Amino acid sequence: MTRRLGPAFLLCGIGLAWSATSALAADDPAPRFDPQRLSQIVKTISGDDFEGRAPATPAEAKTVDYLVAQFKAAGLVPGGDLEGGKRGWTQSVPLVKTEFRGTPQFALQVGTQRDALVQGEQIAVRAALDGSTSVSIQQAPLVFVGYGVSAPERRWDDYKGVDLKGKIAVVLVNDPDFETGSGDFGGKAMTYYGRWTYKFEEAARRGALGVLIVHETAPAAYGWATVKNSNTATMLDIERDQPAAVHPKLEAWIQRDVAVELLRRAGLDFEAQKKLAQTREFQPQLLKDASLTAEYAIDRQVIVSKNVVGRVEGRQRPGETVIYSAHWDHLGVGAPDAKGDRIYNGAVDNGTGLAALIEMGRAFASAPKKPERSVVFLAVTAEERGLLGSEFYGAKPLYPLAKTVAVINMDALSPEGPARNFSTSGSAVSQLQDLLVEQANGFGLAYAPDPHPEAGYFFRSDHFSFAKRGVPALSFASGNDWVEGGLAAGEASSKAYTAERYHQPADEWKADWSFTGMAHDLPLLYRVGETLANSKRWPEWGQGSEFRATRDASRSERR
Repeated sequence: MTRRLGPAFLLCGIGLAWSATSALAADDPAPRFDPQRLSQIVKTISGDDFEGRAPATPAEAKTVDYLVAQFKAAGLVPGGDLEGGKRGWTQSVPLVKTEFRGTPQFALQVGTQRDALVQGEQIAVRAALDGSTSVSIQQAPLVFVGYGVSAPERRWDDYKGVDLKGKIAVVLVNDPDFETGSGDFGGKAMTYYGRWTYKFEEAARRGALGVLIVHETAPAAYGWATVKNSNTATMLDIERDQPAAVHPKLEAWIQRDVAVELLRRAGLDFEAQKKLAQTREFQPQLLKDASLTAEYAIDRQVIVSKNVVGRVEGRQRPGETVIYSAHWDHLGVGAPDAKGDRIYNGAVDNGTGLAALIEMGRAFASAPKKPERSVVFLAVTAEERGLLGSEFYGAKPLYPLAKTVAVINMDALSPEGPARNFSTSGSAVSQLQDLLVEQANGFGLAYAPDPHPEAGYFFRSDHFSFAKRGVPALSFASGNDWVEGGLAAGEASSKAYTAERYHQPADEWKADWSFTGMAHDLPLLYRVGETLANSKRWPEWGQGSEFRATRDASRSERR
């Protein structure tokens, strides 16, 4: 993820109460993290013999065994599923695997004109995740619902009571104020309501038969090729008790020009309707004489993957939990690169996060005094397939979310030298973020805000599975203002990684990586977790946050 140094971060105003809490741990030196140990873990876990760590392959068993051995050696105790009255080292994660059987057929019709849509070209349909093994939709009416947002705290409702049963919702991506840069949704910074996953889920809650998200490159933050590659292949989801409650029968994207022509033939102007959708005055529009037909069959099976869970039990309030997380999976064995390499090793993404997780566990387990609250070290599966390991934990938590204090996620850290700054993935105002920024001052680190909040990076790593359920959560990102070489060196390295190694076989361990940057940053993350683990405070989301109401509702459980 490419970053640049941003302006100095101002505390959001809710974090000042943390000063006294921070002092609890300020007098004790933070533990040291050994760069050579970090390097060795990354070298091992990203070796060719781990075959890219894809879930539900023989490489998964090897990866899980390695992580369990490392957690044991670090001094952690098992924190996973209960087995015979005792906790084991893993949490079973049932995953539903779906793929198309044969060639799916789609057609849009307005009046008497019927046009076929080709999968991957005009439309990108996900293999059904609502539990269906076949889908037959015949001339379902289409309704344009603007941005598809229902946000009571912002007094915003794009649906306005429209009946979607048996109908297909046509939805714009991102938030209503993305284009104007100002408004009720934070301007350019994407909120939860702008994320495509929310669009599908909200429409399902309202009984829609299906959803067509209109792809536009700027608000989506990626081109059609990404949409095609991500939505037309084999799909995975966690096994849900009621999958149709969060997945409409048809989940799809359509090209912008298809949507423009669809609305034109239905008597509406696309740009005019989009402008209306950026206001509270917008009304859902039934597209006159317009319908969608879809026919396809689905192969569906359930596979079981594993989260790996270690724990340090709190000495005073063991039922209250601080979580450190990192995903263990990568892309496995796939298409060869120009050199013929087919193993997607995932050294940076996310061997670095696993090394940080293991060594963080070692630091807490070897501390002179155990923390007052419990600390959990969670290595999750299937992040690369849609945050599924963390999503399953959020749906079936091993420790109650109401009593989970915070989540600190570590994903794709820099294995290079130290930086003068750090960042987080996306932006979400919370006391947890305030605490991180406050503590960073003592480690000589400045906070650089995410330079592209409109891209929705906050929603693309495992901390989000907790945030959307109300738990304060963040994902730490290494800085780009290097001590040696400054911003120029940091930016050049980040751009080279994105272009040459990210999600490619070339993401391999390198002997010249110093890991001194991680060794410098990890004591900060330790201090944040230690401060929380030895406090009675519960971090809160900022006023107006889409996650605040859910967290507030859990207060009675904490009492």
